Amino acid sequence: MSDEVERAATPLVDEAVKKAAVCWVSVDGGPAYGLWCLPLDGALLVVSGPGEQSAPGLADAGAAEVTLRGDHGGRIVTWPARVTRLRPGSEEWETAAPLVAAKRLNAPGPSADLVARWAAEGCALTRLSPAAGAVAGADLPAGSLAEQPRETPVVRATRKPFRLHRVRRR
Repeated sequence: MSDEVERAATPLVDEAVKKAAVCWVSVDGGPAYGLWCLPLDGALLVVSGPGEQSAPGLADAGAAEVTLRGDHGGRIVTWPARVTRLRPGSEEWETAAPLVAAKRLNAPGPSADLVARWAAEGCALTRLSPAAGAVAGADLPAGSLAEQPRETPVVRATRKPFRLHRVRRR
């Protein structure tokens, strides 16, 4: 980890990153996406792409906004992040990709095969490093930031409730 990253992170960000399993990432002011992540060396690693989670625009972004939750389940800190894409074959990829693959839940096959698939299919392994300017405590928005559900091609049909017996009417 570089000295610049160490100076940019506050103790709250450091602690939240260490405990993170899920983060909400927004790119270019767009909607935030909940993403599975892995903390490593004061940064978060996120894998996205074919067969993995969807993170629109993250792979090509230079910056993003990351929100993390605390032990109580609520938002505790939002911080700007420097986004770095780790490329297959690089030293960083060779170090980080197997660690991320080993922690990937419900992965089909061994982690070495998963890493090879990520490289072959063009999946993005990105590092989100804290930059200066974290927002926490009283500086966080007081109101709800809940949004309407986004449109999706995945739809579950609503069926009539099942009844075991006939209901008599009076």
